[in-house]
Amino acid sequence: MKLKYTILYVDDVAASVKFYEDALGLGLKMLHGSGEYAEMETGETSLSFCARSLMTQMGKETLKANPKTPVSEIAFETDDVPAAYNKAIANGAKPISEPVMMPWNQMVSYVADLDGFLIEICSPILDA
Repeated sequence: MKLKYTILYVDDVAASVKFYEDALGLGLKMLHGSGEYAEMETGETSLSFCARSLMTQMGKETLKANPKTPVSEIAFETDDVPAAYNKAIANGAKPISEPVMMPWNQMVSYVADLDGFLIEICSPILDA
């Protein structure tokens, strides 16, 4: 078995697609004709968005994400964490924590997206 996709429940799929394109440089893989579902190019596993309104129509209620009390995070790896962090902030991400080198030799920063999902922007773990 392999992880195929992760779906984030969002208020506005088009706005989320634009944010992830502009703030993180992801490409659109697929947008459903209804506009209520999209997938972004992220390698083998897709990052997907589904409209909260569609989930409500399907009889499921979703909770809003809160970066102060997250239950998960999504992480994007880059060789230049400060530049990626600044680009995300310049394109609407909410700053959570600036880039810092962790004890395990990885630079890590956090932002929140338009819907409050916690995003880690990190470097590869460097050899000690």
